[in-house]
Amino acid sequence: MHLFSAMFLLVMLAAMPCEALYPSPEEGWQIYSSAQDADGKCICTVVAPAQNMCNRDPRSRQLRQLMEKVQNITQSMELLDLRTNRDLQYVRNTESLMKTVDVKLKTASDNPRSLNPKSLQELKDKVTQLLPLLPVLEQYKTDARQISRVREEVRNLSLVLMAIQEEMGAYDYEELRHRVLLLETRLHSCMQKLGCGKLTGVSNPITIRASGSRFGSWMTDTMIPSSDNRVWSMDGYFKGRRVLEYRTLNDFMKGQNFVQHLLPHPWAGTGHVVYNGSLYYNKYQSNIIIKYHFRSRSVLVQRSLSGAGYNNTFPYSWGGSSDIDLMADENGLWAVYTTIPNAGNIVISRLEPQSLEVLQTWDTGFPKRSAGESFMICSTLYVTNSHLAGAKIYFAYYTNSSSYEYTDIPFHNQYSHISMMDYNPRERVLYTWNNGHQVLYNVTLFQVVKTAGD
Repeated sequence: MHLFSAMFLLVMLAAMPCEALYPSPEEGWQIYSSAQDADGKCICTVVAPAQNMCNRDPRSRQLRQLMEKVQNITQSMELLDLRTNRDLQYVRNTESLMKTVDVKLKTASDNPRSLNPKSLQELKDKVTQLLPLLPVLEQYKTDARQISRVREEVRNLSLVLMAIQEEMGAYDYEELRHRVLLLETRLHSCMQKLGCGKLTGVSNPITIRASGSRFGSWMTDTMIPSSDNRVWSMDGYFKGRRVLEYRTLNDFMKGQNFVQHLLPHPWAGTGHVVYNGSLYYNKYQSNIIIKYHFRSRSVLVQRSLSGAGYNNTFPYSWGGSSDIDLMADENGLWAVYTTIPNAGNIVISRLEPQSLEVLQTWDTGFPKRSAGESFMICSTLYVTNSHLAGAKIYFAYYTNSSSYEYTDIPFHNQYSHISMMDYNPRERVLYTWNNGHQVLYNVTLFQVVKTAGD
């Protein structure tokens, strides 16, 4: 959606009477008027579309869908390659055993009297050792069928690409890719014009990788806008200093193409965040926040978070030195922690990213030890009531109005022990570390826009 379209939408909202309905199926928008404020101004609610709905170019939409299909096929092929290589290695390892069994069978066939009870038992044992080969061969059959399906899908994609090439004529792939990126930038501007939203739902989890220790954190850059696709991973929750930096999410999934950063000071907890190319983390056995710049591999600034508890004084319910939780959302950098004067209740502070100076602080009144994890979306802190299975997003604190409410937003805790949960505003997803698994959740936001005259 172009910027002038978003501005036109806001003007249309200003002209709408209360209790009006303005649906636009082509764009995926739904706009409902919900109430009037004390001054008689109409407050409207907008349900924003998915990101690709703000794109009016059908060719770009089709290209995006094809790119996603290619990515899915690529991932399927990589998975098949890993499985077949693993199974092939197993077959090679059992090859000598198969030859031995073959020789013994030929000998027994040529001279049955040579097969005494001891030789017969040895032969049975060898055959038993070969039995695990059967499921491997069954997997080969399954993979062969999947390869056939992938081949058919590639053939269909080729036909679609040929049709697009004939339709587009002068357009080339790079130009269309540039147009898609431009539309994404306009979408971010469009969404910023509409303001932030309220969390209404969390999708089923998507497991990205199952590796690493039971506790840890992983993240991408949360700065908006940013074209940085790197992924960072930090195993463990205390005394760690090693940060692995992967070039892309695909590299992270496969555990390849990474470089290592050795932090000058160890970390505590899992509440780290990457914002504008720097890692913000809590220094071990202190309430000091450190800003580490990845490109220069140096500490740019460190500052004590005055009065903040540390070293498991005020952790989340799972412990793990999770006293200080750093996070970022659409409106900047935040610290979630608590102090003795606040009696262990969650405190939210907005931080200045360059100096780490505290700009403003809120006392939520919610006991931190009763929280499983928390995250910020649109200047609102959302808190889960547990880190275990059956947890819900139970509490929301709105810094814009210094008010709170109890919520009932379920999410599927697939691996039953979440030790890290952070929102990435650039991607609109929750990053979680769940019992050694790195998992993503998509979120649904309810957009609220006030009419002109406010």
